[in-house]
Amino acid sequence: MKFSLPKIATAPFCPPEVSGSVPVDASAPFWKRALRFAGPGLLISIGYMDPGNWATAIEAGSRYGYSLLFVVLLASLAGMAVQCLCSRLGIATGRDLAQLCRERYSKRSARVQWLLAEISIIATDLAEVLGCALAFHLLLGCSLTTGIALTAFDTLLILALQGRGFRRLEAIMLALVMTIAACFFVELVLIKPYWPGVFEGFKPSLSAISDAAPLYIAIGIIGATVMPHNLYLHTSIVQTRLTGTDYASKLDAVRLSRIDTIGSLALALLVNAAILILAAAAFHQTGHTDVIEIQDAYRMLDPLVGGAMASVLFGVALLASGQSSTFTGTIAGQVIMEGYLDLRIPCWQRRLITRGLALIPAFLGVWLMGDNAVGKLLILSQVVLSLQLPFALYPLIRMTSDPALMGHFANRLPTRLLAWFLFAVISGANVWLIAQIGFGD
Repeated sequence: MKFSLPKIATAPFCPPEVSGSVPVDASAPFWKRALRFAGPGLLISIGYMDPGNWATAIEAGSRYGYSLLFVVLLASLAGMAVQCLCSRLGIATGRDLAQLCRERYSKRSARVQWLLAEISIIATDLAEVLGCALAFHLLLGCSLTTGIALTAFDTLLILALQGRGFRRLEAIMLALVMTIAACFFVELVLIKPYWPGVFEGFKPSLSAISDAAPLYIAIGIIGATVMPHNLYLHTSIVQTRLTGTDYASKLDAVRLSRIDTIGSLALALLVNAAILILAAAAFHQTGHTDVIEIQDAYRMLDPLVGGAMASVLFGVALLASGQSSTFTGTIAGQVIMEGYLDLRIPCWQRRLITRGLALIPAFLGVWLMGDNAVGKLLILSQVVLSLQLPFALYPLIRMTSDPALMGHFANRLPTRLLAWFLFAVISGANVWLIAQIGFGD
């Protein structure tokens, strides 16, 4: 089978240009090769801790304490399995998921997939807009509409990073992720959760989701975890690690990428679990079981903890979450556009288009429904993502299971069974969630 190197992009980070790629010396020690491969998984992990995940985790912790922590764990493990398939596809074929869909499906089918993928990018950016706007509102005291307007200026950050190299972007994302993690670590120290209850919550329990209400939230957690744009993104950015084209080199790349993916998503798991634990310890254990809005959680932290630091750290983490997701959403949008349409535009133009389309529903929602629109719009963004996810997951599993495409890297029977099981569970969960939101009581 003939393998080709990733295409060279004309705009930085979209997808990464060869000048920003990271060569990996096959003769280097294992730990050096692992460090060189670290990075793509980190960018993927951003989507697992974006503002869209906060609402479900806060509501789960507030209403049901630690009992739904096992759902966060299982959803993260499913994400690890799916993202490992993505990295394998990119390494084995030298092409990303969007490019392969354009090549292997009819033009009409590919255009439909592209349209759905673009809608998911806008929905993702809507959650980022709302998250950053809410952080500005909470930290600066400005109105939500002013906060939404401020999010339009993140395009300037994209421009400032042009030509800085892909490794520099990964370092910035690491700093933002560590900021989020550090904020929640300090908050957990201040709040002092009941740790035996935390460990008990990680044990799977059917009784914890036996009623419709906790099951609804559990499915919301699953639906908000595996982001469809991450599937496209990972198959592309994993190719920034330049290795040999022989089987041994690619096998080593698959193994190193798996370590990067699992390690990065384990960090995302800790952050998502920390959000739920924070809500459980601060609200559920004090009798405040009706805290379901992010802004309510922010305002109630200080009186319950007894200091002004907890809410500030919460706001800073929310801002870092929204801003970091902005960068990865931009890269994913460009990967999707280039892969499906073979169309390349500068990254800042892509940022303007996506952000402009996301600002419209954000402004309209806040204008028509007031500050309470944030939670509803965040849920709406997750529903849209849920609708698109099966359309990205299905071709991913089909392609990674195809020996004609993957060669020796095709999924073996246990992996295929696991992948299709996850597809059925995630798709079924998303359908149930959408049905409950659309036809619920």
